[in-house]
Amino acid sequence: MAIDQRLNRLPGQRDWSNATGNSIANCELNIANCKMEKNQTCVVPLSCRSDSMNPTELADRLLDYSARVGKVNDALPRKRLANHIASQLVRCGTAPGSHYEEGCAAESRADFVHKLRLSLKEIRESGYWLRLIARSALLPQSRMSKLLNECEQLSGILGKSIFTASSKTKP
Repeated sequence: MAIDQRLNRLPGQRDWSNATGNSIANCELNIANCKMEKNQTCVVPLSCRSDSMNPTELADRLLDYSARVGKVNDALPRKRLANHIASQLVRCGTAPGSHYEEGCAAESRADFVHKLRLSLKEIRESGYWLRLIARSALLPQSRMSKLLNECEQLSGILGKSIFTASSKTKP
């Protein structure tokens, strides 16, 4: 595959930089807002499209995400790479919701922030494995795009939640 020298990335590879040129790799939990671009197909229920989301709605989105990751996992071909990805993806793809639910019952704000950070860490890892599935052509890109989009949105929501909760703890 030829590399686009101007952009230093493979054709079709997403530019993981935001408008200011900062990459997600060196983000400070200022990942992205969960609002979608106008030209994207929205897969978010109408009840989740406001600027704020209650804990139950986010828990439901995380549960739906885990279920969708499970379906992708089951659809993977029985190959060595796919088996490795499947074993990793089933763990990290189902963990964000459970960490979030634990965080909702946190004993302190610091515990809440810690559980959200774990959830963000797991969802970002699952995003890596989903991108690898698409890049390795184990499943069609068309099947992966909506789930990858949801992964990015949930990362943004969790990142913003961590930022908000962390800033409230400082005097």
